[in-house]
Amino acid sequence: MKRLAAAGLCLCLIACGRGEPDPRGVRGNETLLTVSASGRADSRPDEARLQIGVQSDGASAGEAGRLNSEKMNRVTRSLGALGVKPDDLQTRNISMNRIDYGKDRGRFRAYNIVEITIRDMGKVGEAVTAVTEAGANVMAGPDLRVSNREAANKSAYAAAYRAARSRADAYAEAAGLKVARVLAIYDGGESYAPPPPSYARDAMAQVAAPPPVSPPAPFSAGVNSTEVRVRVDFALAD
Repeated sequence: MKRLAAAGLCLCLIACGRGEPDPRGVRGNETLLTVSASGRADSRPDEARLQIGVQSDGASAGEAGRLNSEKMNRVTRSLGALGVKPDDLQTRNISMNRIDYGKDRGRFRAYNIVEITIRDMGKVGEAVTAVTEAGANVMAGPDLRVSNREAANKSAYAAAYRAARSRADAYAEAAGLKVARVLAIYDGGESYAPPPPSYARDAMAQVAAPPPVSPPAPFSAGVNSTEVRVRVDFALAD
């Protein structure tokens, strides 16, 4: 009976000594450290999106629509001559309104707005000049983008992790410990989103008539900056 009692006490002590594992992943001799950091990447845009279009007034809806169609056909042909493919043209707005105010009261106004994507950044200025000479009198943009954002942001991800690890090493040294393990890495996402292209209806009516033939409009692509955030759980130990 004494042997059985001793064996039972031994098993009880072993079971109590094991305990439940820490759900955070740290071991009994480790300290959890959670660090948040960010990394930045600068990338040169490789595509430009512009909203362009035409506004036409006429004595009737039919006349306004006909004039608008003729102008828009000239605009799209001018883009085709620059190598803009049909898939890079997307209609964004078609509308017809009766004018109920001002000197044009009783006439009709037609709008046709398309978004174009230019993938040759060297032709953006040339495209702006070409469409205005072809009859476009509505324009907004450009919205400059990096087509492969994931590839462009790789350096930002790496920089964010390096910053988190450097901060963890500093904390560990100050506490007389060292980083033993990486427990988890959490992606915090990007803090940059390109602004959506837009146009103002009131501004459309005030756009000047197409200018005479002129050199390509000045254009500078610059760089886009993206910041990503990361959270890392480290296990610190002696």
